[in-house]
Amino acid sequence: MVILGIDPGIAIVGYGIIRYRGNRFTVIDYGAVTTPSALSLPVRLNIIYDSIEKLIDQYRPDAVTVEELFFNKNAKTALAVGQGRGVAILAAARKGLNIYEYTPLQVKQSVAGYGRAEKIQVQQMVKVILGLNAIPKPDDVADALAVAICHAHSVNMNERLRYL
Repeated sequence: MVILGIDPGIAIVGYGIIRYRGNRFTVIDYGAVTTPSALSLPVRLNIIYDSIEKLIDQYRPDAVTVEELFFNKNAKTALAVGQGRGVAILAAARKGLNIYEYTPLQVKQSVAGYGRAEKIQVQQMVKVILGLNAIPKPDDVADALAVAICHAHSVNMNERLRYL
């Protein structure tokens, strides 16, 4: 199974593409889509949409996973990030892909084994699980890979439960 993980944003959208087969992970690609703040919101959203669409066309994922938003302070930032999240989801939906959403708590629990894990703990586990030489940067990229790992673990658990 090929999984595209997305950590949504407006300035930076992290993405990670992994293959999960037989309890083994293979990293296919990862990086970030960036949009300069000097551009208008519609132009920035269009860049995000086009970039996600290109990734889908290039790698043909079986599933797209997106981290749910968690904000408790800046409503303006939350709205902009939500718009970026929306166009990323739209790009996947228009390609007919299954889209799965996970909370930060679910991602931390799945990757680090503890739902209240610190960001650095999750990043370190992403590095270890995927056999990387370094923690992917910026943080949004490691977060995108983490949400993809979370989905792989979720699918694996659901498969096991089916046979109980």
